Amino acid sequence: MNVVTPADTILPAGSVLYVEEPEVAERNDAAGKLAALDCVRELVTWEYQVPGAAERFHDEHPDEPVVAVIPAMEYAVPFAARLAELYGVPGATLTAAETLRDKGRLRAVTAAAGIANPASASVASPDDVRAFAERHPGRIIIKPSNRQATIGTWIIDGPGAIDEAWTAAIAQDESMHVPDRGLPLRMLAEQFVTGPEYSVEMLVHEGRSRFANVTDKVLFDGPRPIERGHVVPADIPDPLHEALVAATARVAGAVGFRSGFLHCEWIVAADGTPYLVECAGRLPGDMIVLLMEYAWPINITSRYFDVMQGVDPGPAQAAAAAACAVWFLAVDAGVVECVDGLDDAADVPDVVRVECLVAPGDEVHELRSSWDRAAYAMSWAPTPEEAREAAELAIAKIHVKVRELP
Repeated sequence: MNVVTPADTILPAGSVLYVEEPEVAERNDAAGKLAALDCVRELVTWEYQVPGAAERFHDEHPDEPVVAVIPAMEYAVPFAARLAELYGVPGATLTAAETLRDKGRLRAVTAAAGIANPASASVASPDDVRAFAERHPGRIIIKPSNRQATIGTWIIDGPGAIDEAWTAAIAQDESMHVPDRGLPLRMLAEQFVTGPEYSVEMLVHEGRSRFANVTDKVLFDGPRPIERGHVVPADIPDPLHEALVAATARVAGAVGFRSGFLHCEWIVAADGTPYLVECAGRLPGDMIVLLMEYAWPINITSRYFDVMQGVDPGPAQAAAAAACAVWFLAVDAGVVECVDGLDDAADVPDVVRVECLVAPGDEVHELRSSWDRAAYAMSWAPTPEEAREAAELAIAKIHVKVRELP
């Protein structure tokens, strides 16, 4: 609900129809959470993650006075795009949305447009991964073509780690985010590109960029490339900033993206070439929207809603006015006994927000995806370096004591 919560301060009362999968809505108490938001008129439970869902929804709700259709999570991107087409309002286009939701298809489309991509191939077994590794010596990575939050992604350093990595990658738990029928699993093997990682957040109106931010991404150590922190804006030279923004605009053009938000991830190789990691046709997660709202003196969410209603907000100013960072905490697997240090973390200068995502009695897992992180600290400062230092210092003060499971 990272879209609808800030919308409560922007959109009129009773103007939002929120669509969610029935089982997901029940597990997450969507009705209870949405009841606290004045802008929400109704929760509609609908199996939107199946083919033809948008057409059936439109047939049953043909007279809804729709002015915008906005995806609130990754799996809703194609449904929202098709629904926008059916209601005749701005959107990504279904073709673009389906391309962005399939990492393998995205690789093919963008590579054909001249955008740098690592070597990649569909794989269905450890033997397929071994065959790929033989063709592409060095570190490789396996990942689902159609998942979110780094679920099922694993870096492999050598052939001896392939079987273990495959078993771990396909054992995925998204019970809070997908219905019981699940989603089909399609896996990719790819060359691992070494270098600093960034994401570009771009607001697009009718094929033209109306805002672009570059975020510096820092990963946890280990075989799973899960974000440890983000800094907005990235403290990088202007030529690299311009290259990343230009490359993201080329991705938008290659997939035929018309209107909406892009969150495009890149790794910059040693020779300075940005290699595409993946790209999402929605607002970013991991608190990046809030980081941008702090760092940029404009209302990003309001501009996004304008675009989705067909209003051109015009180009944003060229630079952020301040810097913001978020840092996350990972813990060992087990049962949470206690949480300490939240007040100390909140007292760190420049820290604006601290939250623990687990509570005593919760069972927690080793770091498998973004959902397994235990806490975060957010900072706001004059420079990216100061913002990062404050967030890192704050998260180091939070201690989650975990008891091993028997």
